[in-house]
Amino acid sequence: MHTHRCAVIGAGPSGLSAARALQKAGVEVVGFEASRGVGGLWDIDNPRSTMYESAHLISSRTTTQFAEFPMATDADYPSHRVLIAYFREYADRFGLTELFRFDTKVTAVTPADGGGWLVASRGPDGDTAERFDAVILANGTLVEPAVPTFPGTFTGEIFHTSTYKSARQLDGRRVLIVGAGNSGCDIAVDAVHHAASVDMSVRRGYYFVPRYLFGRPSDTLNQGRPLPARIKQFVDTRVLRAFTGDPVRFGFPKPDYRIYESHPIVNTLVLNHLGQGDIDIRGDIDRFDGQTVHFRDGTSGEYDTVLLATGYTLDYPFVDRAALNWTGLAPKLYLNIFPPSFNGLYVMGMIEASGIGWQGRYEQAELIATYLTADAAAQAAFRRRVADEPWPDLTGGYRYLGLARMSYYVNKDAYRGAVRKARTSLGAQR
Repeated sequence: MHTHRCAVIGAGPSGLSAARALQKAGVEVVGFEASRGVGGLWDIDNPRSTMYESAHLISSRTTTQFAEFPMATDADYPSHRVLIAYFREYADRFGLTELFRFDTKVTAVTPADGGGWLVASRGPDGDTAERFDAVILANGTLVEPAVPTFPGTFTGEIFHTSTYKSARQLDGRRVLIVGAGNSGCDIAVDAVHHAASVDMSVRRGYYFVPRYLFGRPSDTLNQGRPLPARIKQFVDTRVLRAFTGDPVRFGFPKPDYRIYESHPIVNTLVLNHLGQGDIDIRGDIDRFDGQTVHFRDGTSGEYDTVLLATGYTLDYPFVDRAALNWTGLAPKLYLNIFPPSFNGLYVMGMIEASGIGWQGRYEQAELIATYLTADAAAQAAFRRRVADEPWPDLTGGYRYLGLARMSYYVNKDAYRGAVRKARTSLGAQR
């Protein structure tokens, strides 16, 4: 056992990855989880969960699962019920469950006298504060809803998708969904079977990727040597047009960016429902007036419910932003993990990437564990490289949109390669 004592905040996939990698490296782990058990947002009964009844993986099982613990299902895109069982089995199999204190919320992480960090928490036994040599923030990126404001007042029902659980909430309602990300499109498909009408308010165009291409999960194709960005964009754009058609003909605006420069929508059922007339596309909202919503193109509509599928904002509320080198929309961290000050804080899971899966997050955790257990000379050399050399390009040649969610987006191949190279520089053996 190493002398380090490390706190892990969060018991979702990133927190479990951190606990497992540290456990294997012989680092003492104390985990904190605000909910009743492991799984994070995948536990629909967790009061803080953003899960809904119809939710399934949007990446396929084989590209998402932990390499050392394959899922015990043949489903290509398992439901949240299968996934929460998977995380519980994973945690129990490797003895991770007992490393966490459940129903315990971290309220503050502050510098401790003499070094390290003081973690204050509130749990079943009241308020406590303990010192740790290192703290890994793994509380997730899809927790704090991004709630826009609009001129005027809407007198019907308005709520964010974070509180959506079931299409029964929309029974008989005239529904306007604001935003067309993956959750918004999932909920639109749910809603057509329950709501009186379904409209979607969108401000930009999207690319729609089918779950299956040529009879296989689409993200399992081209798993060999990655194509250069421009070639992949050229090829995949044409393949998608052949399989799904042009979303513009269904009412969506034409995208003003290339495919993969924003997260694609893995849902073509919404296009089917648009083609059937079950859903209508509306423009960006101008203002509310009672139950009337006015759009910027001069049209308007009457609605009972406005559902905000407007995403989430990154938030680590218990840590001073300066400690995370927060710059603009997100912390600026080496490999999205290390504050350049190397102050003993580490971030897990602050990556978005098509196809990176939980194994990609586990590789993050392996790098943290390797750094913590490396000898002093290797650690110092690593810090010098971070300070003196250009940071690796994690985009893979893609020009990501300047959106909040895209501020920590990476290309999976570029990112995993950079993480493996960093581990090797610390003396890790694969």
